[in-house]
Order: sequence, then structure tokens, then C-alpha cells
Amino acid sequence: MIDWVVFVKALGLCAALIMAIGAQNAYVLRVGIQRQHLVMTLAVCILLDALLIALGVFGMGALVQASPILLGAARWGGAAFLIWYGLRSWAAILRRDTALDVEPSAAPVSAKRALITILAISLLNPHVYLDTVVLLGSIGGSYAADLQPSFILGAASASLLWFCVLGFAAHTLSRYLSRPVAWQWIDGITGGTMLFLAGTLVFA
Repeated sequence: MIDWVVFVKALGLCAALIMAIGAQNAYVLRVGIQRQHLVMTLAVCILLDALLIALGVFGMGALVQASPILLGAARWGGAAFLIWYGLRSWAAILRRDTALDVEPSAAPVSAKRALITILAISLLNPHVYLDTVVLLGSIGGSYAADLQPSFILGAASASLLWFCVLGFAAHTLSRYLSRPVAWQWIDGITGGTMLFLAGTLVFA
């Protein structure tokens, strides 16, 4: 039986974490604008989030926190990735062809390539593990065993709702979001967010 208090708390906490524009969100926006393999991309993001949250709640979060080596690797590795991606996003603003590769008419991408790309963006970003496995896992793991499924379901529901809204909104508004000025704003916000998150890891 679902405990709705725990469900809502988990939903709100997860929503607050994933709504910032990061690597996954930026890629989902890109796929939505291109109108290529959107459903597959959303499914991968949602399923990976649910899996990582469950792993964290059922003990992985506590394991990472208890190991200075794992925690340090996640912290500094995450910071390096975020700095690289943030600077890459800002560098894109300076290119004249900033939006050319996100237009709906862009060259078709194979399903295999799209799958590999979203898996890499999701699993090679240590900040994803800090959010899902460590933070959400630690909080969810602090609940009694009979309440943990409600926490996982609530957090996974936030991921489901957010990625579906983000992806299909980008798909619907692709005519406007594919304009160069729109993507320059997206890249600017993405870069700033990623560098801010890197700073929170470095100076934590």
C-alpha cells in the first residue's frame, strides 16, 4: 500500500533536483526539437532514474557515503564533467551555427546512435549518481522498509512527469526553439547551471 505522504515528499524532492537544466535535460530538449527517437530517449531517462533511485534506497547510497574513495571519485569526477560540459555549452554560443544541428530538419540519427548517446550522457555524468544514488538514496533509505517503495515510486513519478513534459513540449514548440537565438539562450543557461553545480561540488 502506498503511503501518500512519503510519495509526495519524494516526488517534490526529486522534481527539485531534476528540473535544473543539466546534461540529460539539454539532450532531451535537443531530441524533442529534432523530433527523432524522442519516446526511446524519454524511456531510457525515466528507467535509469528509477533504477538508480532504487539502488540508492536499498543500500548503494549508504555504501558510497561510507567510502571516502568512492565519494571523492564521485565528487571530483562529477565536477570535471560538469565544468567540461558547461564550457562546451558556452563555447557553442559563439558559433554561428549554434542551432543548425537542432533544427527539426537535421540529418536523421540512427536509433542505435541515439541510444548510445543518451546512455553515455546519463551514465557518464557523476552528478546523476550524486542526485539519485547518494542524495535520494540516503533520504529514501532512512525510511522504514515498508515506506521505501512509496519513496521510490514518488521519486520515479517525478522523473516520469518531468521528462515527458520537457520532451513533448520541445517537440511541440520545435518551430520556435530551433531558432538560433532560442538555442543560444538554452546553451547559456545550461552552461551556467553546469558550472554552478560544479562549484557546489568543488567547494562543498
